[in-house]
Amino acid sequence: MSVAAILKEKGADVATVTGDVTLFDIAQLLSDKQIGAVVIVDAQGRLEGIVSERDLVKSIVAYGPEALNEPAKNHMTRKVVTCSRSDTVAELMASMTVGRFRHLPVVEGGKLVGIVSIGDIVKRRIAEAEMEADAMRDYIASG
Repeated sequence: MSVAAILKEKGADVATVTGDVTLFDIAQLLSDKQIGAVVIVDAQGRLEGIVSERDLVKSIVAYGPEALNEPAKNHMTRKVVTCSRSDTVAELMASMTVGRFRHLPVVEGGKLVGIVSIGDIVKRRIAEAEMEADAMRDYIASG
């Protein structure tokens, strides 16, 4: 199973903002859209960083509630691990486990084309397991 298949099912919509947006505005966006991360892009739409719920919590603990009034560029994760459409679910699970993160922007040719979360992967793995179980039941019943 590839990232392309996940994006085909869920769509390629990605919540993005520029680095000048405040952490409070990002928190509001995460809440409103019920998502766990927003991708930070420059004026040309190129990936600059990511802010996740975890980044928000770390910033508030480190700098107090005043951090919410600061721009995202001061608090974002700059070294963003990305993936491509051709990457497999197994590769994503390995990257997320090793890196201890839950969101992977999908980049092709330097352009942001989607995002995959751990929830997307779990949903896909559950669907695959159910299909395999159904196929096994059908095989046994027809045996």
